[in-house]
Parts: sequence; C-alpha cells; structure tokens
Amino acid sequence: MHAYRMETTLAHDGTLSITGLPFRKGDTVEVIVLAQKHTFASNRYPLRGEPIHYAEPYESVAEEDWVILK
Repeated sequence: MHAYRMETTLAHDGTLSITGLPFRKGDTVEVIVLAQKHTFASNRYPLRGEPIHYAEPYESVAEEDWVILK
C-alpha cells in the first residue's frame, strides 16, 4: 500500500475537494483526514498557568489620569 499526502483547504460550505490523485476511475481508496496543527496555538496564552502576584493590591490605579482629581 502506498500513501499519498495532499494538502487542501475546506470550502466555506464545509466541503472537501481533492483533485490530481494518481488513481484510476473505479479504484478503491481509503481516505483519512487529519487537521493541521496551528503554529500560533503553542504560545497563544503565554501567561496561562503562571502565578498571579499583586504588588500593591489596595492602591488606586491610574489616579493621575482622572481629570476631576486635578
């Protein structure tokens, strides 16, 4: 048995079309569909699982930005 790798993208309606395969009309084939791994997913949430530390949890935030306090 020989394996042939082809990459394609699903159409907007979810259909998959593969052309140019090296088989003849009537040949029986097995089709296995594998999703590609996304390269951006490995570092998508770099702070996930990191401990949270608040330096001054009860201090006001951006107090100098309030116009009414000036």
